[in-house]
Amino acid sequence: MARHEQQSKKRRSCRFCDNKETYIDYKDERRLSRFVSEQGKIIPKRITGNCAGHQRQLVQAIKRARHLALIPFVSESIR
Repeated sequence: MARHEQQSKKRRSCRFCDNKETYIDYKDERRLSRFVSEQGKIIPKRITGNCAGHQRQLVQAIKRARHLALIPFVSESIR
């Protein structure tokens, strides 16, 4: 790739920063399930576009929700 093509790629902005959210709630299972793949893996920040701070909060919220059985550790199709 040429240098000017690399610079023209648009950086994804953090959707939590855009909404000015300070806390990611572990009880919001619909929102958390967007950041978990079909296999049950947490999607990395380079793909989701989250900032580092919100990605850490997101991972903590997903782990809490899994521990309380709000979202599954592994999807039904994998079992």
